[in-house]
Amino acid sequence: MAEPPRVPCPYCGEVVSVQVDPSAGGYTTIEDCAVCCQPMELRVTVEPGGEITVEARRDDD
Repeated sequence: MAEPPRVPCPYCGEVVSVQVDPSAGGYTTIEDCAVCCQPMELRVTVEPGGEITVEARRDDD
Protein backbone atom coordinates (compact mmCIF):
# COMPACT_ATOMS: atom_id res chain seq x y z
CA MET A 1 0.00 0.00 0.00
CA ALA A 2 1.27 3.48 -0.86
CA GLU A 3 2.23 5.95 1.83
CA PRO A 4 -0.39 8.64 2.53
CA PRO A 5 0.41 12.06 1.03
CA ARG A 6 2.37 14.46 3.26
CA VAL A 7 1.85 18.21 3.12
CA PRO A 8 3.25 21.15 5.08
CA CYS A 9 0.70 22.74 7.40
CA PRO A 10 0.06 26.32 6.25
CA TYR A 11 -0.16 27.43 9.92
CA CYS A 12 2.69 25.75 11.81
CA GLY A 13 4.84 24.48 8.90
CA GLU A 14 5.06 20.88 10.15
CA VAL A 15 4.81 18.24 7.43
CA VAL A 16 1.85 15.98 8.22
CA SER A 17 0.29 12.90 6.60
CA VAL A 18 -3.23 13.35 5.29
CA GLN A 19 -5.87 10.80 4.34
CA VAL A 20 -7.32 11.10 0.85
CA ASP A 21 -9.83 9.06 -1.15
CA PRO A 22 -8.50 8.69 -4.71
CA SER A 23 -11.73 6.98 -5.79
CA ALA A 24 -13.56 10.29 -5.23
CA GLY A 25 -11.54 12.02 -7.98
CA GLY A 26 -10.67 15.67 -7.35
CA TYR A 27 -12.25 17.32 -4.33
CA THR A 28 -11.77 19.86 -1.55
CA THR A 29 -12.11 19.06 2.15
CA ILE A 30 -11.18 20.47 5.56
CA GLU A 31 -8.87 18.52 7.88
CA ASP A 32 -7.32 19.65 11.16
CA CYS A 33 -3.54 19.66 11.38
CA ALA A 34 -2.34 16.77 13.57
CA VAL A 35 0.23 19.07 15.21
CA CYS A 36 -1.43 22.47 15.78
CA CYS A 37 -5.12 21.50 15.26
CA GLN A 38 -5.77 24.39 12.85
CA PRO A 39 -8.20 23.65 9.99
CA MET A 40 -6.44 23.13 6.65
CA GLU A 41 -8.28 23.26 3.34
CA LEU A 42 -7.04 20.30 1.29
CA ARG A 43 -7.41 20.42 -2.48
CA VAL A 44 -6.99 16.90 -3.84
CA THR A 45 -6.34 16.28 -7.53
CA VAL A 46 -6.19 12.81 -9.07
CA GLU A 47 -4.52 12.67 -12.48
CA PRO A 48 -5.71 10.18 -15.15
CA GLY A 49 -2.63 8.02 -14.46
CA GLY A 50 -3.54 7.83 -10.76
CA GLU A 51 -1.02 10.37 -9.46
CA ILE A 52 -2.42 12.23 -6.44
CA THR A 53 -1.58 15.86 -5.71
CA VAL A 54 -2.62 17.50 -2.43
CA GLU A 55 -2.39 21.23 -1.76
CA ALA A 56 -2.91 22.51 1.80
CA ARG A 57 -4.15 26.07 2.32
CA ARG A 58 -5.22 28.10 5.32
CA ASP A 59 -8.96 27.82 5.93
CA ASP A 60 -9.14 31.59 6.47
CA ASP A 61 -7.58 32.54 3.09
